[in-house]
Amino acid sequence: MEKKLYSYNGSVVEFERVIETNWKGKTMAATPAKARSNLTYQYKMQTGRLATSKIHLPDKLQEVV
Repeated sequence: MEKKLYSYNGSVVEFERVIETNWKGKTMAATPAKARSNLTYQYKMQTGRLATSKIHLPDKLQEVV
């Protein structure tokens, strides 16, 4: 399966509470689900959280053409 570039520009939620309103990230992934997982991990590492933190990206991913 070919990898595609995905971007995210939106809110970040931790335990049902918005902790950031305009976070931006990009990643290469084979599926949108994997891209969301990559971006969630990327956010955790950028903000010094543990990999096991409960972070959710509720807004829509964009496939970059």
